[in-house]
Parts: sequence; C-alpha cells; structure tokens
Amino acid sequence: MRRSRARSGASALPGAMLAAALAAAPALGQGLEEPLTAVPGDPVAGAAIVGEPTRGLCLLCHAGPFPDVPFQGTLAPPLDGVGARLSVPELRLRIVDSRQVNSASIMPPYHSLVGLTRVGERWQGDTILSAQEVEDVVAFLATLTDPPIPEETE
Repeated sequence: MRRSRARSGASALPGAMLAAALAAAPALGQGLEEPLTAVPGDPVAGAAIVGEPTRGLCLLCHAGPFPDVPFQGTLAPPLDGVGARLSVPELRLRIVDSRQVNSASIMPPYHSLVGLTRVGERWQGDTILSAQEVEDVVAFLATLTDPPIPEETE
C-alpha cells in the first residue's frame, strides 16, 4: 500500500529549500540545523521506527541498545552513544541523506529523492520516511548517549 502525502506529513522545508539545505550542509558543519517539521520529534515513536524490522530497517546494518531485537547488524557504526557523538543537526542530515556526509554510504536516503535513479515505479516520488518520522528518529537517536557496555571476556 502506497503512503499518501497527506498521511506522511509535509516537510517544513519544501523540496527546493531541502535541496538547497542539503547542498549547503557540508559547509555548515555537516548538519541540517532546521527541523523538517514544526512539531518536535517524539523519541518513543522514533524508537519504534528504528526497532521495527519493516519500517526503518536500521538494525539490519546497525547494532544498539535493543536487547529484544536479535540479529542486529554489523555493517555500520553501532547506535550506542550516537547521541553523544553527533549533534541533532548531524543526526538529521544522516537520516535525511547520509550521502551528503559519505558519498559511498550504503545507508539509504530516508527523506531525499535527489539523485535516485533505480527506484521502483511503486516508490517513485515517495521518501522512505516522512518529515515527522525523520524528526522522531532524530529525537530518539539523540537520547542514546550511553556508550556500549563492554562484553565480558573469560
């Protein structure tokens, strides 16, 4: 079922403004300063998106403080302590389009359609996450300030 624009919520930064903000992001310390919505992110909703295997798919590549989620990924940096390592604007940029930080990133652009050429017809014109969902994920990731607990060795 295709998400409608009405359900996903409009971005506070229209397409052209978001593209300009993405273009300027590296010059601004690699972050998107302006929230994508007027509604603050909800960390509880963000945690649900990060942990849901069919929504954000974050844990396919990342591991983190999610004891109830088996088989977490090892392809990308762990999410433990990410809120202490990165600022909210830096987190937002990485969720919107991580290619702005690392052009070779395998992380999908969750809220950008810029430069996408191999998108199935069903998904043409849709972002993976709505603007509000991006803000929710960013709010959750910002709460992850504790470093990982070292594994016990025998």
